[in-house]
Amino acid sequence: MAKKFLYIVAVIIVLVIAGLIILRVWANELTAIAFVPTEEFVEQEALAENAYAEPDMWFVRPGKGEELIRWQPEYSNDRGLLPTPAEPSTPDFAVFFVHPTSYLSRSSWNAELGDEEAERVARVYLRGMASPLGKASEIWAPRYRQATIGAFMTDKPEAQMAFDTAYRDVAQAFAHFVDAIDPDLPIVLAGHSQGSLHMMSLLNEQVADTELAERIVAAYVIGWPISETHDLPLMGLPACTAPDQAGCILSWASYAEPADPSQVKAYYSLSIGLNGEPRGNSPVLCTNPLTGTRGGTAPASANLGTLVPETDLTDGTLLSGAIPASCDPRGILLIGDPPDLGRYVLPGNDYHVYDIPLFWANMQADVARRMSTWTENR
Repeated sequence: MAKKFLYIVAVIIVLVIAGLIILRVWANELTAIAFVPTEEFVEQEALAENAYAEPDMWFVRPGKGEELIRWQPEYSNDRGLLPTPAEPSTPDFAVFFVHPTSYLSRSSWNAELGDEEAERVARVYLRGMASPLGKASEIWAPRYRQATIGAFMTDKPEAQMAFDTAYRDVAQAFAHFVDAIDPDLPIVLAGHSQGSLHMMSLLNEQVADTELAERIVAAYVIGWPISETHDLPLMGLPACTAPDQAGCILSWASYAEPADPSQVKAYYSLSIGLNGEPRGNSPVLCTNPLTGTRGGTAPASANLGTLVPETDLTDGTLLSGAIPASCDPRGILLIGDPPDLGRYVLPGNDYHVYDIPLFWANMQADVARRMSTWTENR
């Protein structure tokens, strides 16, 4: 009987080890099976020309949804001698914010407008990610037929078709935004993840080499790698190299240590840049959000406040002096060994979901500084 029991235990151990090996070796393949749609791509009908004139096409716009982003989290600790960020009155400016991927289904390549779960998650993201920009006089955040998460896990042509569909909606929303706001109002562009992917194309196609570029205070293109060789020169604005510089681009992707960005780097190396060439091993732009400059290192004491979320991500408190930031030669932002922020850390110690909350108060102060510079330069 004892031998039979030991045999069963041995079999279970072997199965567990085999399972772990399978998960480790074929993790990407298993993830793709779970999320990549098997359905054919269905071409979406073009939106009506004036679709974004309808308030229902926006999560946030003047008079709608502003409760999502106009909130100031309280501090959970003694802030000591840290300055209160963005206390001075900020001149009027408008924000155009594109939310990250919130559609996780493999039943279609693009989310339908009105998908309840995708839009619920999008609102949660907006509350945590767009709120540092809440001092703006106007904030606009469109609904759009985003590509599903599985589109990022395959090289099938349907994936690019899904991204193109999503971008067309974003571009149409941006055109309405520009027409709707005061023609002299300065603009802050911001996005995260898929939102930043579309923001790169928007800068390339709608901002670069236009008069509109003069109105851009800053572009926060966060959570998506920007090639300094194949993307940045075509985006119409330079990288931010000083904390009080206006008319520039900021970008970072956060990893705790030890960091393993190999999955993202593999995708990046095969992807096509804005200049039509593979990005390969070209350098990735890394802005240090604690200094507001390209590259460099800053201690945790420079962090004015990390937004530590509640379990459901719908609320949170600020914790100052908790997380440092250092741009790594690989183009990623290292954040040391951060406190527990929740269960949404991705493989490789990737803090993708927390890219903005990690530096919530610094981003709030950053946009105020750059807005002041833009105003002084007029």
